[in-house]
Amino acid sequence: MIIKTSKPKAIWRAKTILGEGTLWVPSHNSIYFVDIKKKRILILNIKSNKKKIIKIDKEIGFLSHIKNNKFLLGLKSELRIINIKSRKILKSIKIEDDKPLNRINDGKTDPKGRLWFGTMDNPERKIKNGSLYCLDNKLILHKVDKKYYITNGPAFINNDTFLHTDSGLKTIFKIKINKKFKIIKKTKFIKFSKKEGSPDGMTIDSRKNIWICHYGGACITVYNLKGKRIHKVNLPAKNITNCTFGGDNNSELFVTSATKSMNKEDMKKYRFSGALFSIKTNMKGFIQKKFIINNAKKRSLL
Repeated sequence: MIIKTSKPKAIWRAKTILGEGTLWVPSHNSIYFVDIKKKRILILNIKSNKKKIIKIDKEIGFLSHIKNNKFLLGLKSELRIINIKSRKILKSIKIEDDKPLNRINDGKTDPKGRLWFGTMDNPERKIKNGSLYCLDNKLILHKVDKKYYITNGPAFINNDTFLHTDSGLKTIFKIKINKKFKIIKKTKFIKFSKKEGSPDGMTIDSRKNIWICHYGGACITVYNLKGKRIHKVNLPAKNITNCTFGGDNNSELFVTSATKSMNKEDMKKYRFSGALFSIKTNMKGFIQKKFIINNAKKRSLL
């Protein structure tokens, strides 16, 4: 099937410094995303076009839906379950207290409703301080991998195989785990050239094609599972950061961007940088699973 995409449309010129964390919530008819550096959650209802901004007390890398107004937030050094309407904090899990200069970056749930996320050195000092974690359905934290510059992704092929990125290495890895969250196979899937920028967030469609954001590359490319590039979408923003499918038929691609580290010349050339984009496609995407809590006692907190 040949992939077809519309011209990207800026649907919210949010001027994000570091837009990330796209999340489609069907029951809310809304696309959620974050601005890490401005410490904000941004919400756009695509039916009413109503916009809402929620300020957070820490840098936020992503959010995952649990139910109703309850979300799991990936903050600088903390996973926090919160009711975003009442602002009540329901649960807090500290992350990497021994690395105060680290922060949580990207994260997504897998087909079983478990949360996978990574950390990175916040000052970006080119040191491998980042790690990959999984928070399981009993709220038990597992450290799965380490020695990353900048963790990004992931995108799930099935229950035990996924793609995960080290943006600092410009490399996407294919990782297979066992039931004990141990890596049994890790191979290089794609490595970007310097002119392509760095691989950032990504998502997967129903045909298992991978849609990859190019930070510094002003585009999204699509690869099949054999590692062959089969499509490209150019965008009027330099730093493309994250994407997810949503909309009425799960065929609309929502894309975030960033103005971080851009000079005046860059901003003039890529004047829609920092915007949220919509791209119509002829493909259906997978909707990110809600985070599922199986432990009855801990579920009662919600």
